[in-house]
Amino acid sequence: MNEQKIAIVTGVGPGTGTAIVRRLVADGFKVAMIARNNERLRKLEEELPGALAFAVDVTDTNQLDDALSRIEEQLGRAHVLVHNAVGGTFGNFQQIDPKALEANFQTNVMALLHLVRRLAPSMIEKGEGAIVVTGNTSALRGKSHFAGFAPTKAAQRILAESIARELGPQGVHVAYLVIDAVIDVEWTRKMRPDAADDFFIQSDDIAAEISHLIHQPRSAWTFLAEIRPFGEKW
Repeated sequence: MNEQKIAIVTGVGPGTGTAIVRRLVADGFKVAMIARNNERLRKLEEELPGALAFAVDVTDTNQLDDALSRIEEQLGRAHVLVHNAVGGTFGNFQQIDPKALEANFQTNVMALLHLVRRLAPSMIEKGEGAIVVTGNTSALRGKSHFAGFAPTKAAQRILAESIARELGPQGVHVAYLVIDAVIDVEWTRKMRPDAADDFFIQSDDIAAEISHLIHQPRSAWTFLAEIRPFGEKW
């Protein structure tokens, strides 16, 4: 009998995070869901038999380490990590609170570092595994109003690349997915009430691309992937 593989997904919110969990459960994974909202996680746990809730703030290293220990005890060692948790603050460099930039760095960069340092050794031991980090165009460019956000996503992308260069030769695939789009969730619809349906990117389609990256053959691994709606200007 083949071992059921374990995936850990951070940032399981009502949009992309939930879609990723649903897709990975459909792909046959048992999924550990990490987010701060315990109520939302418990509802998903009841709905998806292959998913388990772990209410954690990824910026709290002690909480995160404890959760990862519980995940290993209850489910086993992780084969896949999807770091989808995100911290964002908008404003130019004079408007933002510097503490917000530090907080976003903790979510976007330091949490990734702690997660990979904890999970990579078992993947290396098995000689297989996948780590996917969700990003956006702020990882590639710094617009004026994104001074509290873009620096952390750019650092996240570079950290992921460093990790990929280290882990790839050891059999572990690391990919960074740039989502160049407005994701179709309730609050973005309210922000763009006049936008056509095809203006938005769908969470299920993001999840499908993550599944594709996870299952790529070793002869053709992608590190930097970009997805956007067909009509997006870039």
